[in-house]
Amino acid sequence: MRPKQCRKICGSPESRYFTPDGVSSDGFKELVITMDEYEAIRLADLEGMYQEEAACSMGISRQTFGRIIESAHLKIADAIVNLKVIRIEGGRVSMDGKQ
Repeated sequence: MRPKQCRKICGSPESRYFTPDGVSSDGFKELVITMDEYEAIRLADLEGMYQEEAACSMGISRQTFGRIIESAHLKIADAIVNLKVIRIEGGRVSMDGKQ
C-alpha cells in the first residue's frame, strides 16, 4: 500500500469540538473528522469549488479528493442523525498559508 500523500490545508478551525445542542458531551459517542476532511468540506461545500479545483488546491488527485469528501459527508451525517460529538484533528497535512 502506498503511503498517504501530505495534503495542503489553508488553516485550522476555530473550534475543534462540536456537540449536539443543549447537552453536555458526557455519554455521547464521538467521531473524528481529520483536518483534510475538514479542508475538503470547506473548499467544496463552503467555497463552492469543483472537485478538480479543490483537489489541486490540496495537492492531491481528484479521485483522492472524492474519497475524502465522501468520508467527511458520511461522518457529518452520522453525527447529526445519531447525535454524536465531532472532534476535528489529525491527518497527514501541511499548512499552505493561503486564506
